Amino acid sequence: MPAFPPDPATTLPADGTDGALVGRVWRPDLGGPSVVAVRPDGVVDITAACPTVRDLCEQPDPTSALRSPAGERLGDVADLLANTPVETRDPARPWLLAPVDLQVVKAAGVTFAVSMLERVIEERTRGDAAGAAGVRAEIAALLGGDRTFADLRPGSPEADAVRKVLIDQGIWSQYLEVGIGPDAEIFTKAPVLSAVGTATDAGVHADSRWNNPEPEVVLAIASTGRIVGATLGNDVNLRDVEGRSALLLPKAKDNNASAALGPFLRLFDAAFTLDDVRAATVSLTVDGTDGYHLDGTSSMAEISRDPEDLVAQLVGPHHQYPDGAVLYLGTMFAPIEDRDAAGQGFTHHVDDIVTVATPRLGALVNRVRTSDTCEPWTFGTADLFRNLAARGVL
Repeated sequence: MPAFPPDPATTLPADGTDGALVGRVWRPDLGGPSVVAVRPDGVVDITAACPTVRDLCEQPDPTSALRSPAGERLGDVADLLANTPVETRDPARPWLLAPVDLQVVKAAGVTFAVSMLERVIEERTRGDAAGAAGVRAEIAALLGGDRTFADLRPGSPEADAVRKVLIDQGIWSQYLEVGIGPDAEIFTKAPVLSAVGTATDAGVHADSRWNNPEPEVVLAIASTGRIVGATLGNDVNLRDVEGRSALLLPKAKDNNASAALGPFLRLFDAAFTLDDVRAATVSLTVDGTDGYHLDGTSSMAEISRDPEDLVAQLVGPHHQYPDGAVLYLGTMFAPIEDRDAAGQGFTHHVDDIVTVATPRLGALVNRVRTSDTCEPWTFGTADLFRNLAARGVL
């Protein structure tokens, strides 16, 4: 089993603190969260200059706004990581939070061919894992040869031709519509301030019997639509619930502690740009207390819709986000191998350790628990503003 809390050496990006790394820390002495800069000399509270991560992302040059302020040193990354797991936390000392605050938490679905295929299977089998293998074979035979959905540009004439063939064959699906049609699936993943960070428990609804992690890159977007940085995310998903009906997407996606983000938000600068996101390979490992181990990857080079195209569908004249947004970009990873019994596919066990990682962003590590046993979300937007006002930083 990997360490929990995770090792700070693997939590940070491969280039350590060279990047423009922003985080959030809960300060018990102040009764609320602080925005922090992760620097070579430690984690520094810059809340006096940037009261929220939203304010930082709205700056003309967020990287300079992160690096320039002086502030109070709160400790090392290792100190904060060690005090983050709720079961071993010293409530008198600071701990890490998710690195976003007032931004709306959105997610794009069905952005990779493999993911799209799995969504079709969920729909066709109505959440029945045992029936999934036969449907996979049926769709593969229909496509024939080496042709895959990955070769299609969504909304193109070629994609529309495939769409018509699938309709004729009776295999058309709402998931294929958003996978190769002109409009992306973009939904609200979680309420503002409800996301959890690294070294915390991630929640799976207790009623679910077929669920999985979704390792993703997550973009930070200013209110203007400008993409200012990226972090990692685990878009925890209930496959049985969504498979029963797409109208159950809110229950499948939005539960206590089901949106994990972190470990830190890396702002774009000369050394880290959107092209690095486009080239990223996101790795996933799942380790269970039963000795189970799973490895997977998601290559951003294989995404069907460019990140800028997804952001353009999220924000613009048709929809505004005054406090910005963060956007999960989707995943090509979809675990199909059996874990417990033949034909049952993969599903989480309580206490699984899930690691989502890529060299330029570090590693997001969470332990899986049922949502009703995860630390409850109690600090909302009104609490944040009352706290910041009392501290005199607004």
